[in-house]
Amino acid sequence: MDAKLTLHYDRDADILHISKRPPYPEQESEELGEGVVARINPATGEVENLEILFFSVRLRQGDAFDLPVAADLRLAAGR
Repeated sequence: MDAKLTLHYDRDADILHISKRPPYPEQESEELGEGVVARINPATGEVENLEILFFSVRLRQGDAFDLPVAADLRLAAGR
């Protein structure tokens, strides 16, 4: 079963969290670009979480920004 994406905005830290599963201590972290951090499954190399730092600043700038990840978006079963 494919995981649904969960988006959570932390207003105090100004971080948008995009998650397929809750984070866990064994996940590896990799900075993908300026202010974009991936949490990666150490066994599979799959990106399980993304953190976009300074999210409101990016929105106020009005420019689109690209995430350096590939996405296979489909409707979740049992939606």
